[in-house]
Amino acid sequence: MPNIKSAKKRVLVSKANYEHNKAYRSALRTAIKKADAAIDAKSEDMAVSVKAAVKKIDQAASKGILHKNNAARKKSALVSRLNKA
Repeated sequence: MPNIKSAKKRVLVSKANYEHNKAYRSALRTAIKKADAAIDAKSEDMAVSVKAAVKKIDQAASKGILHKNNAARKKSALVSRLNKA
């Protein structure tokens, strides 16, 4: 445990950021899984779910939760699966 006051604050801030990023990453994964499930089931709303997942991916990349190239790869994979279906 840190002894310096600013180091103690940093621990609290980094823990809060970690929890926020963890929750956001979980929501992102859920959106991607829903889009994958919609594509697999060939449901009528698969384009809508893919669009929502792509939006989540873009938001995660803009917040620094995902690297921009990782986000581009995920979006490309989702959209190509949608086009093949």
